[in-house]
Amino acid sequence: MTVAAPVSDSDLRQCGGGGLIVALSGGLDSCVLLHALAALPTARARGLRALHVHHGLHAQADAWSMHCQVLCDALDVSLRIARVEVDRDSGTGIEAAARHARHGAFEAELGTDQVLVLAHHRDDQAETFLLRALRASGADGLGAMRRRRTFGRGRLWRPLLDHPRTALLEYAQAHGLRWIDDPTNADPSLDRNFLRHRVLPLLRERWPQADAAFAVSAALCAEAATLLADEDAHALAGVRSVDPNALDVDRLQALPRPRRARVLRRWIETLALPPLPAQGVARIEHDLLAAAPDSDAAFAWSGAVVRRWRDILHADWRREPLPKDWTSGWDGRAPLALPDGGELTLEGTAGFDEPVRVHAREGGERIVLPGRGHTHALKHALQDLGVPPWERTRLPLLSSHDTLLAAGDLLYSAVFDAWLRARGARLVWAPASAPTA
Repeated sequence: MTVAAPVSDSDLRQCGGGGLIVALSGGLDSCVLLHALAALPTARARGLRALHVHHGLHAQADAWSMHCQVLCDALDVSLRIARVEVDRDSGTGIEAAARHARHGAFEAELGTDQVLVLAHHRDDQAETFLLRALRASGADGLGAMRRRRTFGRGRLWRPLLDHPRTALLEYAQAHGLRWIDDPTNADPSLDRNFLRHRVLPLLRERWPQADAAFAVSAALCAEAATLLADEDAHALAGVRSVDPNALDVDRLQALPRPRRARVLRRWIETLALPPLPAQGVARIEHDLLAAAPDSDAAFAWSGAVVRRWRDILHADWRREPLPKDWTSGWDGRAPLALPDGGELTLEGTAGFDEPVRVHAREGGERIVLPGRGHTHALKHALQDLGVPPWERTRLPLLSSHDTLLAAGDLLYSAVFDAWLRARGARLVWAPASAPTA
């Protein structure tokens, strides 16, 4: 019996022209995918190769890696085995932690414009749709797994989403393929397995095309989500201030509540911050948008934070202030590392005439600004510049003989400003970058 291949040359032309990397677990689906692609000269011409992620979570993990190597050798396809450490104490559960580690390995392997090929099929799509429906997802979530999307430095492609698992099984049997059956896939305590082994078989008894119907619904939701995303981008542009990390509260509140919720989520996504949790939008609505402009309202989650100050919402990673008792001498000849991971650099001159003292804010500082003949409270001068309170706690101050010279590179005293101008020099404050995962 001839069984049609699940991937064709026409499919390949739709996924872009970069190199192909198949995520090979060793299970039925990925073995079929790699075998089918290896049979296409056009796929081989694009540098077809495979990547197996070794999680080290199962006693047979080494044997699974060896199985993948044997398959790749038989197909004359190069294989890289990436060993990852799964954070068992992440608090998200072992499945989510393993998925996070796996995706990290995928991103590290994927070069610019290369294509990561995943073996998710129609049954997987149906399961994902149901899981997200049970989690009360909207159109974005119910769109389930996209056939193509950007991923890391390249793209992700799922060519098997229209194929049921039964068709993949027929293909594997027709070609004498061997594959691994992960015993955890039979554990009904896991949500996806419960749907796969208990719920979907029951639904198929009454509605044989249930999987196909769920997959079509997912595709329709994905189309709706794409249209909504275009409108979200337009609305976000209309409420953003000059700083991409900031939104104008009045313009944001003028949007209808459902659009406002979508704009907030998209804003956080564009800043590469962790996705807002389920109650994140409601908390921002209640705690920040409804707060007084002079409040210090904030909502924090997963290392990120949204704050309100005046009529602006600010979002960023949470960063610690400089330690209050921190101080350091600095001659300006080399960059000065700050305790929070930031850095001060003096450019355009060899160094200061004499070392200065760099320190955290202590309170009550005053400064003589350029063109002024009297001192101003540093706090008020920074307020006039629109520097939010939490940023002020991170500003390194420069002093000499108990005279304040500068607050980072945002504010200079008259004396220090004249000194820099006379030398064509400048002070550069590089705040700490975003935390690494």
